[in-house]
Amino acid sequence: MKKNDLILYAAILIFGFAAPFIFSAFKVQLSILCILIVLSMTWNIQGGEMGYNSFGNIIFYGLGMYLCASIQVGMFFPLAEWTESGGEKTFEHTTIQFFEGMGVGLLVAAIVPMIIAGLIGYAILGLRGHYFAICTLGLGIAAGEIAGGIEIIGAGQGFTTPPFPKDIVDPEARGEFFYFLSFILLIATFAFIRWIYPSRFRLVLNAIRDNEDKAEAMGIQTMKYKIVGWMVSAFFCGLAGGIMGGLVGYIDSTDVAFDGREMGVFMVLMAILGGKGTLWGPVIGATLFHLFKEGFWTLFLGWQYVALGVLIVVIVIYFPEGLMGWLREKYPERFGEVIDEKDRKASVELK
Repeated sequence: MKKNDLILYAAILIFGFAAPFIFSAFKVQLSILCILIVLSMTWNIQGGEMGYNSFGNIIFYGLGMYLCASIQVGMFFPLAEWTESGGEKTFEHTTIQFFEGMGVGLLVAAIVPMIIAGLIGYAILGLRGHYFAICTLGLGIAAGEIAGGIEIIGAGQGFTTPPFPKDIVDPEARGEFFYFLSFILLIATFAFIRWIYPSRFRLVLNAIRDNEDKAEAMGIQTMKYKIVGWMVSAFFCGLAGGIMGGLVGYIDSTDVAFDGREMGVFMVLMAILGGKGTLWGPVIGATLFHLFKEGFWTLFLGWQYVALGVLIVVIVIYFPEGLMGWLREKYPERFGEVIDEKDRKASVELK
């Protein structure tokens, strides 16, 4: 690893651990930003590296949300009684119960979506292009409708997640807990993706993206790699959903957990904004998108979706390769590319 990279990573870590104390009034928004970056990076594994544009990651995000909260409650109280009585109004977790349930819940929220991704992937990853995208979109919608009909997890009335322990009297403790949990997940996700970035695994995913038929003709078992790629995404998506459920405190089947209309689209948009198929693109895209979104919801309340639509149009027209792609084209030498000066001048003259 280069010295400059080490300095950059060290600076990000220092800022990340100091952020909730510097911006103490924005702990929730910082936590959400970490979750959005994780979702953007995991979508990029399929859409950017593998070339399979999916709207199905919302399935694993929502599933992780329900699983974590259900385990956290069900370990200590009857789940059906919790949902019928409003949960926190009747039952109360001790400090140990809350954190023990959260730990086990997050573990389940990571493993179960990963297994389900493998099963679903085996069934639908034979589809390509818009057929695959439409199929995953339909699965996400179906998941929300199914969850909305299950009484034990609140059905249409929603599910209240366990509140932060009352024994902890520090008013800042809840915000700091969920922020650091989100930030640690972000670091773990980035570290894993950074680890596989120069590996054969990523090269195979890129080969599938560029020409899957040729990759198969070369003897690569493309289905195996596609399934593993989706399982990796599901693992981190499930964790992100589990943390987000505890952070917001309430789960609705279609508006929070399996919210394909917003969060499902946001995953795609963030990666494209920063530059899909790159290491830092999803990180930059999610950060800028979150800033834009919060600004729109503050300054253009009532017109926020119009403003967001304009942003999407601008990205597609002016930054089709994302910000990282635009920077690579404008400053290729900064990315280690050697460009012949004659070719550069000829290209400029043609434009």
